[in-house]
Amino acid sequence: MSDPRNQDVLALTAELVGIDSVNPSLVAGGAGEHAIAGFVRDWAAACGLDTRTVSGPDGRPNVLVRGGTGRHGRTLLLCGHTDTVGHGSMADPLAAVVDAGRLYGRGSYDMKSGLAAALVACRDATAAGISGQVLVAAVADEEHASTGIQAVLNRLGTDGVAVDAAVVTEPTELEIAVAHKGFVWTEIEVIGRAAHGSRPHLGIDAISRTGPVLVALDRFDRELATRPPHPLLGHSTVHASLISGGSEASTIPERCVLTIERRTLPGQTVGEVEADVARLLDRCRRDQPDLTVRTRTTLARHGLQTSDHEPIVTGMLDAAMRTDARPRIPTGLSYWADSAFLAAAGIPTVLFGPSGDGAHAEVEWVELDSVRACAQALTTLARDFSG
Repeated sequence: MSDPRNQDVLALTAELVGIDSVNPSLVAGGAGEHAIAGFVRDWAAACGLDTRTVSGPDGRPNVLVRGGTGRHGRTLLLCGHTDTVGHGSMADPLAAVVDAGRLYGRGSYDMKSGLAAALVACRDATAAGISGQVLVAAVADEEHASTGIQAVLNRLGTDGVAVDAAVVTEPTELEIAVAHKGFVWTEIEVIGRAAHGSRPHLGIDAISRTGPVLVALDRFDRELATRPPHPLLGHSTVHASLISGGSEASTIPERCVLTIERRTLPGQTVGEVEADVARLLDRCRRDQPDLTVRTRTTLARHGLQTSDHEPIVTGMLDAAMRTDARPRIPTGLSYWADSAFLAAAGIPTVLFGPSGDGAHAEVEWVELDSVRACAQALTTLARDFSG
C-alpha cells in the first residue's frame, strides 16, 4: 500500500477492488467484509483519522472513520458499502485492470470507487482544518439485508452523535439524487390437493391455479402505469420474481409459491401494498371461487425523498458545480440504497457517486475521471458543510 496520507483516489479504489469482499449471505463461502474492513481501518489510522469497528448482529464488521475536530460546525456522514455480489464468471474480478480511462473489476462501480472518494474526502477535509466533523461509514451487507447501516445508526444513537446530513456514495453518474424507490416482497402461496396424475379429478392443481394470478399481476402492473407518476421516479411497478411448486411428474401439485416484488414510491406503505395484493386475489376468486391462498410480506424497504431545499442538497449541488462534476438539477434513482435508513433516522440524505456500468454484471467498470471528480466534490462539500 502506498502512503495513505498522499494516496490518489484511483490508487485507493484499485486497492479496495483487489480485496475479495463477496457477501456471504448471497454466495455460500463468500469472503465477507473482515479483510476490507481491516484495510479501511489501517488506511484511516495511517492518515491520522480516528476509527471504530462496529459489529453487526451477525458479527460482520463496519468501520466508522472520524475526521475533523468536532469542536464547531456541522457533522457530515459519508456512507459506502464494502460488500459485493458474487464474481460469477468474471475472468479476473480482483485485478483492478485500467484500460482506456476505465478501471475494471468487481465492486469498481458498485461501490468501492464511491467508498474511496468518501475516505479521501474525509482525509483531505480534515487536513484542511475543518472545525466540524466528517464521518465515513464503511458498512457491510448492503447487498442483502443492510445489517451494517442499521448497526452503525444504532451505535451513533447510543453514543449521542448527531449527524446533520449524509451522502451515500453509490454510483449516480455524478448526478445528485434526492429520491429513490423502495420495495416490498410478497409471497403468495396457492394451496391445492395432491393426487395421482392418473386421477386428476381427485386433486386440485395448485400450479394451474397460479396461472390466473400471474395474468392478473401483469394486468395490475399495466394499471399502475396509468396512475399519477412521481416527478422524479415515474411509476410504481410490480413483477413476478420467483415461482416453485410440485413434487414429481406423476403427482398433481398441492402447492405453488409465487414471490412478487413491488417497487414503491416514497410515501407508499406496506399496508397499501398488502391491500393491493388482497384486491388482486379477490378479483382472481371471481373466476376461481375455490382459489385458496396464503400471503405474507417477507421484506420491505421504504423509498427516499429529500427536499430540494435541504442544506445538504444545495451544498452538494454547489460543491459539485465548483469541481469537474457539474451535475444537472437533482434527480431520482430506480434502485434502493442504504440512504433510506439514514432518512428514516431523521438525517437529510442525498446520493452522489461516480459514473460507470456493470453493477452485478459480468463486466463491471468505473470511469476514472468521474472518480476524481467525485472525490473533489465530496472534499469541497466536507470543507463547506463542516468547516
